[in-house]
Amino acid sequence: MKKILLVHAVFLLFGISAFAQKPNTEYDKEKLEAARVAFITNRLDLKPEQAEKFWPLFNQYNEERTKMMDKVSNLNKESMQELTETRAKEIIQKRFSIQQQLLDREKNFMEEITKVISPQQAIKLGGVNREFTRQVYQRHRGGREGGSKD
Repeated sequence: MKKILLVHAVFLLFGISAFAQKPNTEYDKEKLEAARVAFITNRLDLKPEQAEKFWPLFNQYNEERTKMMDKVSNLNKESMQELTETRAKEIIQKRFSIQQQLLDREKNFMEEITKVISPQQAIKLGGVNREFTRQVYQRHRGGREGGSKD
């Protein structure tokens, strides 16, 4: 099973690489998500029964986190404008509130996820997810500049 996932991950990463080499071409979100699933599943060495329970929890957490990060981004954009002192204080408080919500959600996620995967796998998750994003970005950037940065 692990070898099958590895083979799928390799093919999907090559597919992403092909997309990245075409400037002005958007990624196929389904293929990108499939590559992320294969990459994380492989790097965390998830067993099939773990993966079955892990992915719904991870996807829900990721969706909620993205929404909160969008709120922070919108506050940051607003903070670049001329603001009254009162509004600036409101933005600061809202930002702290969202950051606390993010922290609380991450704590809950870790409690939920360590019932499904080991703490060692859980602690590696953030780094593995960032590594996937970094590789996709580097392949995309390398394609635009006419060569790979690897």
